[in-house]
Amino acid sequence: MAADNTSSVTEFILAGLTNQPGLQLPLFFLFLGFYMVTVVGNLGLMTLIGLNSHLHTPMYFFLFNLSFIDFSYSSTIIPKMLMSFVSKKNIISYTGCMTQLFFFCFFVVCECFILSAMAYDRYVAICKPLLYTVTMSPQVCLFLLLGVYGMGLLAALAHTSNILFLTFCADNLVNHYMCDILPLLELSCNSSYMNLLVVFTFVGFGIGVCIVTIFLSYGFILSSIFHISSTEGRSKAFRTCSSHIMTVCLFFGSGTFGYLKPPSAVPLDQGKVCTLFYTIVMPMLNPLIYSLRNKDVKLAMKKTLGRISFS
Repeated sequence: MAADNTSSVTEFILAGLTNQPGLQLPLFFLFLGFYMVTVVGNLGLMTLIGLNSHLHTPMYFFLFNLSFIDFSYSSTIIPKMLMSFVSKKNIISYTGCMTQLFFFCFFVVCECFILSAMAYDRYVAICKPLLYTVTMSPQVCLFLLLGVYGMGLLAALAHTSNILFLTFCADNLVNHYMCDILPLLELSCNSSYMNLLVVFTFVGFGIGVCIVTIFLSYGFILSSIFHISSTEGRSKAFRTCSSHIMTVCLFFGSGTFGYLKPPSAVPLDQGKVCTLFYTIVMPMLNPLIYSLRNKDVKLAMKKTLGRISFS
């Protein structure tokens, strides 16, 4: 869809995180460091899983895809964000803005649903260990993964179409470091209650389905853990789930606070901080959480480094 058909604005200016000149350079190096850790951490975890056959299990199949999603959507946002720290005007075309919005929505929704799939995987592993290989067969894992990316695509199309039908008249300064839904709605000269309703309906449904799935999974998991007689068995079960629980709490906590409140209740500057957490900090933390707290990943890392040293 051409921009001229819907809007007199052909490009936007991204305001970035701050307009204080003294903070621009330190923030540039800070977020460049974040991005480098994110890229190395997620690509490194994907490589470890791919190279080590003992990690070719459903749990690590989903973890591989979580790392891919984290790498992809941080790459959708951070490179353009870094431009706002070193340029006077961080300009993005109308088409570029809609493209960034589409991929941001796609990957962030995929993250929600991949975390739900991982919760279901942990439920089967702990509550039905004897049926685990049958229940989590390659076909089932592939079906769940198609559902993850399918829901991401559906949400991205809905949110992007919702914004494409808006008109942007004169003001083209987006009060954000990326093209996000709520700042664009606020900038539009014809956004309505229906546009907001579409946003909150899709976000509420997506987060609701994911949270219900995760809560039910962990409800059954806790019930099974309390029925384990040995302390060592209970401890092992808790360790198996601890990394995932930590990721879920951090991701959904920041995402829910940022989106499931009306814009009037959450000022955009405060919304920036919430978005910052789950778009930039979480993709960086996830590989650290899963590698530093996981014996299998540590073992795979030692084996891989050993092979490299031997070569």
